[in-house]
Amino acid sequence: MLRKMPGAEVQGVVSTTPDTSVVFSPMVVKTPAIVVIVVWLWRLVAGLVKAVWRHPVACVLTGGTTTLVSLLGWQTAVIVWGAGVSVVSSWAGLWPAAGMRWVVWPALSWWRWVWVYRRKWRSVVAVAGLGRVVRGRGYAPDLVRVVSDRWVDRVTVKMLDGQSDEEYADASGNLAHGFGAAGCRISSPKPGWVVLTFPRRDALAKVVAARPYPDAPVVTTVDVGMGENGRPYRLQVHGTHVLIAGATGSGKGSWLWSVVRGLLPARQVGLVRLWALDPKRMELSFGRPLFDRYAATPEDCAEMLEGAVKVMQERADRYAGVRRSHVPTERDPFILVIVDEVAFLTAYQQDKALRARIMAALATLTTQGRAVGVGVMAALQDPRKDVLSIRNLFPDRVALRLDEPEQVDMVLGDGARDRGALADHIARDPADPSVGAGVSYVRLENAPDPIRVRAAYVSDDDIRHMVLQYSTVSEAV
Repeated sequence: MLRKMPGAEVQGVVSTTPDTSVVFSPMVVKTPAIVVIVVWLWRLVAGLVKAVWRHPVACVLTGGTTTLVSLLGWQTAVIVWGAGVSVVSSWAGLWPAAGMRWVVWPALSWWRWVWVYRRKWRSVVAVAGLGRVVRGRGYAPDLVRVVSDRWVDRVTVKMLDGQSDEEYADASGNLAHGFGAAGCRISSPKPGWVVLTFPRRDALAKVVAARPYPDAPVVTTVDVGMGENGRPYRLQVHGTHVLIAGATGSGKGSWLWSVVRGLLPARQVGLVRLWALDPKRMELSFGRPLFDRYAATPEDCAEMLEGAVKVMQERADRYAGVRRSHVPTERDPFILVIVDEVAFLTAYQQDKALRARIMAALATLTTQGRAVGVGVMAALQDPRKDVLSIRNLFPDRVALRLDEPEQVDMVLGDGARDRGALADHIARDPADPSVGAGVSYVRLENAPDPIRVRAAYVSDDDIRHMVLQYSTVSEAV
């Protein structure tokens, strides 16, 4: 039996469904017109504020033009517009860099936002599986901002509540194809937000020439090449360790020699010492006079690594209770231990006792060395764990062209390939070894999202010039 509650209209009918006996029809409440008007006005104001906040220039131009036409007529508006365009064009011609930054790129960003992304946003994210339907209502991530430059589009997205950036990483291929881009890389600047990077042109398609010597001695970071934004890329070498992995001919030497080239002015004034381990005797030997210490045989390499450990321990004894970080000086210069093809010393070394000495020294340096100014930069071809078991002790890592997709995460860490580090897709042309050489993905300790970089090509003539200009008599450290 149904009871009628005071103040409520309830209707009940017998249900034909076996598991229910009564179906209640929903109660209809008539909304006052004033409430509907207030809601619609609130949505209108909120939409206008949102539009002005996201597109201030377009809104100001539209509003200003409408005001001119209504007050002074369309002829006057055309004259004002023509004068404004002339002034802006002249200014951009006199200062092209400022004109590109303040006029061209914002205009391109707005056009890409309207024509490429906003127009297809809901359909693409729905097909990519990033939209949601809750209680019959569809929800899509919020397209917040598009910033374009000569090379890429960076799309800022407010994720739906409960989403993670891993979902966008898994759908990166769908997003790239949906918006007609060659690829899509994912980064998350803060919780709830994600930035999608869509390359339009490849700034790294051409070989990057050797970078100029720094004007002043530099130790902390070194200009090693060019980033995908078309700007010079600086790699931190002091206070960290760097692992460089890549297949044969991928350009590991470009990274090694670019770092050496950038540190030569600091070495000349005594702030840097370069120690080279060259078990292949082919790469680093070409510029041997540039190194303060050089070793090629496994025995000499083991002795040099153990010597670096002694320097590290001596400094640690002096620094204990006095300082927590290293500042390069002539007394305590920054020592960079460069190991070309470290697998020759760790995995392919037949002498077990010698291999154990080398591994122990490398593990000690990579765990304790950076705080006292002893850094390690190691290059290898095969990134598997049984080849270099201490690869996780390198905070900063570089992945050049690799043979297998699984190797990308071995070098850069779990999930790096899903975020767009497609090191196994880097171009290769046997007829032209320069194609793709030096192109890599870099993942830093303080910036876990991988970035695409091409190291500068340091030719044999460049190395000869470096030797002529910067070679000095080696001194024991």
